Amino acid sequence: MGASLQLKETEAAAQTMKLRIQLHEVREPTELESAFSVIPGQHPSALVVLADPMLFAHGGRIANLANRNHLPTICWPSSFVLAGGLMSYGPSSADMNRRVAVLVAKIFKGSKPADLPVEQPTKFELVINLKTAKQIGLTIPPNVLARADRVIR
Repeated sequence: MGASLQLKETEAAAQTMKLRIQLHEVREPTELESAFSVIPGQHPSALVVLADPMLFAHGGRIANLANRNHLPTICWPSSFVLAGGLMSYGPSSADMNRRVAVLVAKIFKGSKPADLPVEQPTKFELVINLKTAKQIGLTIPPNVLARADRVIR
């Protein structure tokens, strides 16, 4: 459900910016190699990895495959960047975990879960891996680096 909404929003943004999307659906980890055997031949400018638990678990592998093909890649969460991916932008996992802890504490103190407000993330972070940028031959502009919340050197 979440990935389909992300895809819809990504397609809408791409259309606005007059970008073409090539979708490569990967449902199983065993499909990663075959996807990356096709992707480079399509000469993409970048790879966007939508948030998906299976892909989270294999972020390091995805980063390695993308880096081998000199393909700039963005994904959320930031653990993708720590595993070698180029960049991540999305809600701060640490901030969301703190908010969850506050809600759990309220429940333990007697609040009914149904009475608690639904919360949206309020803190977002941009994380950039300069080691990966160098590896794939990409220079990150200084103004982008200045906006990053974390830079891995």
